[in-house]
Amino acid sequence: MEIYQHYRKNEHPFIDQALSWIDRVEKNYQTKMTDFLDPREQEIVETLARTSMEDLKVCKFGGSKHAERQRVIIAPMYEDVTEDAFQLTLLQGSYHDKFVSLGHRDVMGAFLSLGIKRQKLGDVMAEDGLIQMIMAEEVAPYVLTNLTAIKKAKISLEEQPLSSVVEKEMNWDESNQVVSSLRLDTVIKAIYNLSRKDAADMITKGLVKVNYKVTDDRKLILEAGDMLSVRGKGRSKLIGINGRTKKDNISITTARLK
Repeated sequence: MEIYQHYRKNEHPFIDQALSWIDRVEKNYQTKMTDFLDPREQEIVETLARTSMEDLKVCKFGGSKHAERQRVIIAPMYEDVTEDAFQLTLLQGSYHDKFVSLGHRDVMGAFLSLGIKRQKLGDVMAEDGLIQMIMAEEVAPYVLTNLTAIKKAKISLEEQPLSSVVEKEMNWDESNQVVSSLRLDTVIKAIYNLSRKDAADMITKGLVKVNYKVTDDRKLILEAGDMLSVRGKGRSKLIGINGRTKKDNISITTARLK
């Protein structure tokens, strides 16, 4: 199928899944709600839905205005999709941040230790003694009962309305760089001001994600729009590829999350 030519090979299984969702909606005229998808997966679903022979709409909601991970509903155009249809629950808890430091990875690790799959968890916030987790409502009662501690901190979770979500808008710092190629290790080196060896080592150790998926392929050729993250050094994205310089290098525009 020609559509696969526009995506990397590691995205093909998700494309197959998304096409099956769309096909079911087309044939049965019934809505399909997904688990939480990352922004790249959301983009793929939206793109594939536009190729449908039927009039379909794709609605997204993750519990807040700036939610990154969101559930997606694929529906016939005439269906009325409300926020309640996404079946989300916000759980909130507090901890003594003077005695223990908790981060996103700590909260997510505690959630996964309950045996619940990652796709049931949306955005997570942990800072200044406050924890918030948006999740699929079907797993919330189990989490409330069983998640009582994270690291050494005792946690008492309570359900809160989605209107209580602490909104955090992402701020990106854009810059231009010149690189010799669009290889992952070369771009990582430029964005994070690393040596080529350090960039390659971080990739091969599984510390780098491209479009929210870990990759160990340092020779991976990046494309405009790719999202990157390096553990311990933050997130970035390749905004644009601006062409060749006189010395046959490549001018790119990137951004790092502040």
